[in-house]
Amino acid sequence: MKPGSATIVVDGYSEQWLRQGFCWVYPKEVVKRPKRLGRGQKVRITSRDGQDLGSGIWDDGWIAVRLFRQEIPAALDAAWALRQELLDAETTAYRLANAENDGLPGIRVDVYGHFVTITLDSPSLRGLADVVADWVTEKLSPRGVFLAWRPDPRETRRNEHSDELLRGRAPTAPVRVTERGVACLVDPGNGKDIGLYTDMRDNRAWLEPYWGGKRVLNLFAHTGMFSVAAALNGASEVLTVDLSEAYLDRAEANFAANELDPANYSFIADDVRKVLDRLRRQSARFDRVVLDPPSFSHGPAGPWSAKNDYGRIVAACVRVLEPGGWLIAALNLGEVSPRDFHNACKQGARKAKRDLQLLYDGGQASDHAALASFPEGRYLKFAVYRVI
Repeated sequence: MKPGSATIVVDGYSEQWLRQGFCWVYPKEVVKRPKRLGRGQKVRITSRDGQDLGSGIWDDGWIAVRLFRQEIPAALDAAWALRQELLDAETTAYRLANAENDGLPGIRVDVYGHFVTITLDSPSLRGLADVVADWVTEKLSPRGVFLAWRPDPRETRRNEHSDELLRGRAPTAPVRVTERGVACLVDPGNGKDIGLYTDMRDNRAWLEPYWGGKRVLNLFAHTGMFSVAAALNGASEVLTVDLSEAYLDRAEANFAANELDPANYSFIADDVRKVLDRLRRQSARFDRVVLDPPSFSHGPAGPWSAKNDYGRIVAACVRVLEPGGWLIAALNLGEVSPRDFHNACKQGARKAKRDLQLLYDGGQASDHAALASFPEGRYLKFAVYRVI
């Protein structure tokens, strides 16, 4: 954090939201500020009539100020205490602090066994990383602490920072972690592609009793954790599809890490849309289809946008499901509301001339807690539909 602090004045709209617990100030809400104000500098926020609204970190991107309501060590202490209540002994990969939702705007702390990754949303927060790393080192004694960056897609400015090792040493091989006893191999030093989405843990747990004897198709499978869960819980057939051969190699390694022979299962490296069309023409049918696409991608079948294309791919999934089969649908895109997500699923099913019964309406795991005053924290949409 840059030394010294300055005062900014916000409009009434921002004041109202800040008093309700919101922790961002947008540039258009700032009505007065010093001419010289450096990115990463601490600022005091006041209303037009001079009332104190708190302090935060100044940025010059799409967010002007991130408001911190308590000191970082105190926020981390509270976050850590909550995770001790939420997590079981067989889970060694989890989110220790979930940014705004744990009083740490723009800062995430993830634990992967004996390693920790601190992820920042903006270069303005770089001055706080060492404070977090010091707390993590004292509390957890990790073998290594990494710093990673996750700039918001709305941020047009280039991020000049690169991932780095802050404390300790880097692992020399993939790190074995567990999710409720299920093994996964991860790369904690690769902030963009560690290999496990811990926010899906509770959804995978809910599904465990329902894989037995089922034919499962896992699309946009990443490193295959839904596939592994299905196989471990008795699925009769598991087909894992992703455009990336590297991801599928890691998926096979995750099967092996759980004493499952990858040779007994199927893996296809191809564009999901092409695979679904091919399966439909072959009259292939499944009892469970997992649909968890990235927000954006570009494959052989052209560009993909979850916001614009979700309904169409739901229709393609429904066409390869048995009557009574389950569509397991997810969308990790904060700008799409839960209502729009469910509407896209419904419209996709109608396009395939089918209807849906909602069996389970989920979201991110409990260690990815969402603050009630910060609706942006509820980013993950997850639903299990029965196709009729």
